Amino acid sequence: MLAAMKIAFAGGLAFAGIAMPASAEDDPPTFKVHFSNGVVSPSVLEVPANTRFKLELYNDGPTAIEFESTPLRKEKVLAPGASSFLIFRSLDEGDYAFFDDFHADMPPARITAR
Repeated sequence: MLAAMKIAFAGGLAFAGIAMPASAEDDPPTFKVHFSNGVVSPSVLEVPANTRFKLELYNDGPTAIEFESTPLRKEKVLAPGASSFLIFRSLDEGDYAFFDDFHADMPPARITAR
């Protein structure tokens, strides 16, 4: 009986942890990047340095895109009309190039952390 009560109590704690909403203070700052036919908008995105943030990606074009950044070691493929996101733990101050790997003939964009 005691073992069953311990399991039930632990299960209740796990459920309570899932049911508790995260506070707005826990939400990272969010930035949006749109891709369309090889054009990245904005082409320069300024984010806070040394801060966790979320990058929302939107493919507004009629063909697939691939967010790619060698210095950030991130990549993500999006179908036409799809959206997704990436979470960055933090970036040191500096510039970080990224591009649409499926439209490599277009100039790269960059994230500037300040």
